[in-house]
Amino acid sequence: MHFGISTALLTPFRDDGGLDLPLLCSHATEVLENGAHGVTLFGTTGEGASIGLHERAEGIAAMIDGGVKAEVVTLGLCASAVADVLEQVEHGMASGITRFLLLPPFYFKGVDDDGLFDWHADLFERAGSGARFILYHIPQITHVPLSVDLVLRLREAFADRVAGIKDSAGRWDNTKALLETKKIPVLVGDERLLHKAAMMGAAGSICGMANLYPRRMRTLFDTRVEDVELSADVERVVSVPVVPALKQAMVTRTGIAGWGNLRAPLRPLNADAAAVIATRFPGRAA
Repeated sequence: MHFGISTALLTPFRDDGGLDLPLLCSHATEVLENGAHGVTLFGTTGEGASIGLHERAEGIAAMIDGGVKAEVVTLGLCASAVADVLEQVEHGMASGITRFLLLPPFYFKGVDDDGLFDWHADLFERAGSGARFILYHIPQITHVPLSVDLVLRLREAFADRVAGIKDSAGRWDNTKALLETKKIPVLVGDERLLHKAAMMGAAGSICGMANLYPRRMRTLFDTRVEDVELSADVERVVSVPVVPALKQAMVTRTGIAGWGNLRAPLRPLNADAAAVIATRFPGRAA
């Protein structure tokens, strides 16, 4: 599978807290026109866990109606109840989206591989026949890791469902172990690892920095050469709360103050951190 670079879209909110649908759609169009192969909607970077079912449906419809083709959209899924995940899948499929980024059930901790296998199996057996899923390993957020053994077990049992694995743990040993199996397409969440992963055959990336630099991310993936300055930018972003940092960077890059709006429980960066981000990500005219 050649997946390429999918922008993990930030979700813009109006000052009253609602989704800023025109800005969401124009941003998606812009990153696609400037190098991204696709966009991922309502994932971790997009504050998907804070967006309700009705809003999800509105956001998807606006995106498709705005001219973004369903085939380049990956829809983030976030729920612990299989029935709730299925409803999110149905929203996407009603608009022609068939590719989904699937968080594991994140409420119960200390669950074993057998329990996680059963949860995924239940979902796969009940979802619409056209749905394809990218497993999502991001244990620093979910505290529910997907072991390499579990990933391969799910891929073998549900080859028609499991399209790949997104590894966002930021640990090269895990990414390398997945790539060495050569049994499942691997997407890299940490931009600092992408050049090494691409050399080993990674299928692409779903990443937050593509909100700011879609063309640079595509070049990094295509050339398999590290963008050292971009890696330094990532270091700065991950040293503070990531989503507020990326949104602050969008404010300084675009001059659009609304990009700074976040949904609770997330909060803006403190003044010192915001100043550092503003310096690191100057406006396009600077």
